[in-house]
Amino acid sequence: MTEQHSHQFERGTDGPKVIVVGVDGSDSSMRAASYAGGLARRQNALLAIVYVQPVMTAGAALGAPVADTTSEIAEDLIAQIRDAAERLKGIFDVRWEFHTFQGDPYNGLVTAADDLKADAVVVGASEQAGHRIIGSVAIRLVKAGRWPVTVVP
Repeated sequence: MTEQHSHQFERGTDGPKVIVVGVDGSDSSMRAASYAGGLARRQNALLAIVYVQPVMTAGAALGAPVADTTSEIAEDLIAQIRDAAERLKGIFDVRWEFHTFQGDPYNGLVTAADDLKADAVVVGASEQAGHRIIGSVAIRLVKAGRWPVTVVP
């Protein structure tokens, strides 16, 4: 006698619950945020939007108020995100948070993904030619092998 199990179809219950997306204001990072927003909406996941503020050495920052500049970028990014969320309110509702970390983009995103217990990470493809040789943040995240990583062109 064989035992039969009743299988009930589950829709969208085992996808990511926290999606981290890295933004820096570049076109590819904004496309990544849009893609991640759609994924978060469909999965009813939390969208954690992360901007990593670069930290410059004292010598590199001479004459440039780097902390002020990166804070302005963070404020501009959150204003753009709030504006987009307000325009879509009632049409596409997505739970989202904005986080900022200091450091290099790779380590900042790793810290964010770990701290926020991310189930998935979304980033834009690098727009810098030199990254083809030394490796982009996206490639390093994939090689880390700790989360599913989606790279948006």
